Amino acid sequence: MAPRRPGWAAAAAAALTVPTAAAVGGTAEADTGWRLVHEEDFSRFAPSGDTGWFPDKDGAGGPYDVDGYDNDGGFFHAVGGPAFGGHLDGMDLYRRSFSFGEDGWLTAELARRDGVEEPSFTRDELPGAGPAGLFDSPEHGGAVVLRSTEALPAEYRVEVTLRTVDFGGQRGGEWDYDGKVNGYRPSDCKTNFPWAASGDFTRPACDWADVTTDSNGFYFLSVMDYERPAPHNNVFIHTHRKVVMDGYNRYRYTGDGLRYCDARTGELQPYEWGSGNGVNMLFMTDERRYADQPGTEYVMHSECGTEVGGGIVSQADLVPEAMPERSYRFAVERRADRYVLEVSGEFRHIGERTLRYEQPFDDGENPVWHYNRTPGEYSGEHNATWTYPTPDGGAYTDADVWPAGSAYPDYFLLGQPHMNFYEGSAHVDDVRLYVPRGG
Repeated sequence: MAPRRPGWAAAAAAALTVPTAAAVGGTAEADTGWRLVHEEDFSRFAPSGDTGWFPDKDGAGGPYDVDGYDNDGGFFHAVGGPAFGGHLDGMDLYRRSFSFGEDGWLTAELARRDGVEEPSFTRDELPGAGPAGLFDSPEHGGAVVLRSTEALPAEYRVEVTLRTVDFGGQRGGEWDYDGKVNGYRPSDCKTNFPWAASGDFTRPACDWADVTTDSNGFYFLSVMDYERPAPHNNVFIHTHRKVVMDGYNRYRYTGDGLRYCDARTGELQPYEWGSGNGVNMLFMTDERRYADQPGTEYVMHSECGTEVGGGIVSQADLVPEAMPERSYRFAVERRADRYVLEVSGEFRHIGERTLRYEQPFDDGENPVWHYNRTPGEYSGEHNATWTYPTPDGGAYTDADVWPAGSAYPDYFLLGQPHMNFYEGSAHVDDVRLYVPRGG
């Protein structure tokens, strides 16, 4: 493991005062009272503490062991039975980690299955745009994320600039481009095996759900609720998000489970209105999104109003064809009593603007999932026990999902976190951490 780094408080002592930009297009103004603590512009890249690739299946007591939704978790053994155990025994899983940036404040976490081309995070030069960090996840059985090395402070603003993204969606009006299908290299056997929320686990790997014709995506910026955020299966990731801005690019989707907000008119539009490169700005709540499988419910604010649950609302649509000449800035803030999600740039249909939405930690109806960094911030009023049916007629029980005395420090995460979905590449720049001025 890399050596322990100095805390945020030490870095903040030398912080610079840097205001954020004002919002555009009628949304709330961004707060200008921030001091810059850390900044990574990738002008140089000197990783430290590189572990190299090592075997790890999230085993009990290991550095990536979290809960029953781990890659070897009790949930999958319960719903998948002996078949899941056999699948897991028949594959090797590997991880790699290294830190970089001032005082090692950023950490890259990588994971892959055996036989999968290695994902990577490296420094790259973009013509006309300069140095940037490159996420490369060439196969959906590998994943790579960037996270804060330490837990974030009580109040903060995190920013990142997206320079390019190639994780599916349309290009020039086409879902199939550059020999790929929704950003995936074509294959007869590219599925979500061996981690599913339900279904027949006895099927051969190639008979599971085809990811290429389902979805691709990327996490632009999120806040997670557990120590050492790293790639896991998609079920695990969906139970550990506090807030998230991501892309969920559904191949040729025509249903009503995905919609866009037209910020010009304030009216919801069908998925076909966009290009499948939507930005989903989600605050997670204490309700279950699904009756029979894991996943927390969404609160979605947009210029079209507020939706709780139901079809996902994308607040804007990116234009990847225009990048890197055009870029997008994503930001997450945690203030005294709320989270704020923000994205700025020139979007398809709605033009140049900043979209900025906030959600109180607990508004009495939709508390932000696991918002409390410390036990003293929460009294246990949203605790519950969740159960999920198993094929043998029993149930998997997740007891005390948010008890009194719990604490969930904030860590930010961006990248491709799923070890059974998504593949592609993206460039990022200007990763910044701010704390309140005078704090």
